Amino acid sequence: MNMPFGVVSAGRESTDLAFTDPLTGLGNHRRFFDKIDRLISDRADDPAPFAVGILDLDGFKPINDLFGHKAGDDILVQVAMRLRASMDSHSTVCRIGADEFAFLYPMVFSEEAAAEKARMLIEILSAPYDVGERTARLSASTGCSLFYSGDETTEILVNKAETALYHAKRSGRGRVVVYTREMEEAAKRVTRIEQALRRAVSAGEVEPHFQPIVNLSSRRTIGFETLARWTDRDLGPVSPAVFIPIAEERGIIGPLSQLVLRKATEAARSWPKELFLSFNLSPSQLVDQNTGLHILAILDRTGFDPRRLEIEITETGLMTDPASAEKIVNDLRRVGIRVSLDDFGTGQSSLGRLREFHFDKLKIDRAFVSSILDDRPSEHIIRAILAMCEGLGMEVVAEGIEEEAQADRLIEFGCGGGQGFLFGKPADADATLGYLRDAFRGARRAGAL
Repeated sequence: MNMPFGVVSAGRESTDLAFTDPLTGLGNHRRFFDKIDRLISDRADDPAPFAVGILDLDGFKPINDLFGHKAGDDILVQVAMRLRASMDSHSTVCRIGADEFAFLYPMVFSEEAAAEKARMLIEILSAPYDVGERTARLSASTGCSLFYSGDETTEILVNKAETALYHAKRSGRGRVVVYTREMEEAAKRVTRIEQALRRAVSAGEVEPHFQPIVNLSSRRTIGFETLARWTDRDLGPVSPAVFIPIAEERGIIGPLSQLVLRKATEAARSWPKELFLSFNLSPSQLVDQNTGLHILAILDRTGFDPRRLEIEITETGLMTDPASAEKIVNDLRRVGIRVSLDDFGTGQSSLGRLREFHFDKLKIDRAFVSSILDDRPSEHIIRAILAMCEGLGMEVVAEGIEEEAQADRLIEFGCGGGQGFLFGKPADADATLGYLRDAFRGARRAGAL
C-alpha cells in the first residue's frame, strides 16, 4: 500500500530534525557520524583516504559569561555561517557539542592537506564577531585524522581526531594537530595512568610531601607547602607534572586534593602552632562551588586550625571563572584561611585582579628567581613586584631559590620569604617532623647561648 504524500513528508521532516542542530541549522553529531559511515561504505572496495576533524573554540565560556548566553548563541550562529561558507560542494561541517564543530573532507588525501584546511578554518574564525554594539574575538584548536584502510570505523576515526584535538589544546590556543601513531601510544599511557590513579586515590595511596618556606633574613622556617607525591606499584614513581594534569582533565582532581589535604592537615597538627600549611587549588576546583565546603569539612574532621592554612591559587585558575573563584576565595577568607596568588607574572596577569581578590600573599615564580643574578629584566620585574606588594600590604615569597647568592639578592631587594632546594627539598611527613625537631632544637640551643 502506498503511503500518503503528507505522511512521507512528515517522516522525512522528522528525520531531518533528528539530524539537525536547532541553533545553527548545521547537521548534528548524528548527521556527522552518518556521513562518515556512508563514505566508508562507498569506499569499501577502494579505500581512498579522506579527512575528518574536530574544531573546538578556545575561551568560549569566558565570552559567554561576559556577554551573556544570548550573545554566545549569536556568536555560535556566526561561527556556523563562516564554517558553512568555507566548505566546498563535497565537504560537510556539523555542530557536535556546545562549542565543538566537526568537518569531513572527502577529497583531502594527505595529512599536510588536512592541516592546511584546518589552519584555513582557524584563520576564518579569528576575525571579530559582532555582539550588539561591541565585538569579540575567538581562536580555535583543531584535531584531524585520516581514513586509510577499510578496517577503520567511524568511531575509531572520530576518537583519533579527538586525541589530536586533546594534544592541540594542551599545546596552546589556535593550534592544529593531525593524529599520529605516537599519539595513540601516548593516549594509551594516559589511560593507564588515569586508571592507576583512580585506584590509588580510592585506596588512599597518594601522599603529601612538604617543602619548607623560610624567613629569608633569619632562615627560620615559617611554614610548608604541600606537594602531592605518588608511587604506583606497577608504574613506579609518577611525576606530579604528569599525574596532576591527568587528574584535572579526567575529573579526579577533587578526590585527589581532598585526600592529600586530609593527610597533610593530620600531619601538620603536631607541628609548632606558629607554622602554617600552604595548599594548592587547581583551576577546576575554583569553578566547583563545593570546594570551600570540602575544605572546611576536612579541617573540622582533622581538627586543624583554619587560620594556619594558606590556599594557593594561580592566575589561570582565576581566569577560568572569575565570579566562581571570587565566591570560593571569600568563603575561605571568612573563616580565617589566607589566600596566596601563586606563579605571579607567568599567567594572564591583571594588576586589577590583585585589588579585586584581596590576596594575603604573592609568590614570585621561579622563572624570575632563577635568572635574577644575570638577567636585568628579571631583576627589575622582581623589584617592581616587591614595591607593589609593599604598597598593597601583601607578603611575598620567592620560589625556586637554589643558591645563596639568589637569596642574598632577594634580601637586598626587600623580599621577606623564600622557598627552594637551598632550604630543603620536599619530604614526607616523618622526615618533615625530624627536620622540625632538629630546627627547633638548634633554635633553642642558639637562644640558650
